[in-house]
Amino acid sequence: MSAGLPGPEFTALIRPHTGDVTGVRPTSRGNNSAVTAIVECENGPFFVKAVPNRPGGRRDSLVREGLVNPYVRSLSPASLWKAEDQAWIALGFEVVDGRSADFTPGSADLPAIIDIINRIGVLDLPEIAHDWPETRWDRFATDADRFQGRSLLYTDINPDNLLIGDGATWAVDWSWPTRGAAFIDPACLVVQLVAAGHSPQAAETWAAHCPAWTNADPQAISAFATANRHMYRRFADRSPDAPWLAAMATSAQQWADYRDSL
Repeated sequence: MSAGLPGPEFTALIRPHTGDVTGVRPTSRGNNSAVTAIVECENGPFFVKAVPNRPGGRRDSLVREGLVNPYVRSLSPASLWKAEDQAWIALGFEVVDGRSADFTPGSADLPAIIDIINRIGVLDLPEIAHDWPETRWDRFATDADRFQGRSLLYTDINPDNLLIGDGATWAVDWSWPTRGAAFIDPACLVVQLVAAGHSPQAAETWAAHCPAWTNADPQAISAFATANRHMYRRFADRSPDAPWLAAMATSAQQWADYRDSL
């Protein structure tokens, strides 16, 4: 019953944690992982993420997600076990019952989305994150020092990573947490809201419910919008067969143009 997992060696690797596997439901979450599945099993179920155990960004990302998990469990599913051998590294998370958030204009989910962004914004910066400075936008900016800070950043804000449940909201897939300026998470939300159909002005109106946004230097936000536009355009040009990147590049352009007009 382990169809959907890489093979018997992988099943044997996780069996000390799962017990006998009775079913596997692959999921679309965790796009950077080779394995993302809900594993029904003797000791579970568990949401399992795994990548080949070789040097590189995908392994680094999964390791970082495991390291940060104890500090974000107030709003993210707990990582319950880790399994590693020469071929694979895997994390097993608790399974939560939630659906992807609806970012579209008029959605009843928008207050919950703002609430969890604000809950992320008040998390303490753990010691392990001090050496994780945010640098992804630096090469696209002339004033990247504005993006530095001492807040724990999530950054991977999109409808599939914010799960809405019965009276609860979770931020999942902490695949690249960093340390940086607090306004960056609300700024990432703005781009996603524009991609979901909001005007840039309306998206910023929602972001204005976030103290990290209202307390930020407007020039720093504009600098980030410009860098974000350049970053997504570069990524979209490099991957012309990825329509989601083209859509994000368009949304980033719309937001940056709006900031330029202020």
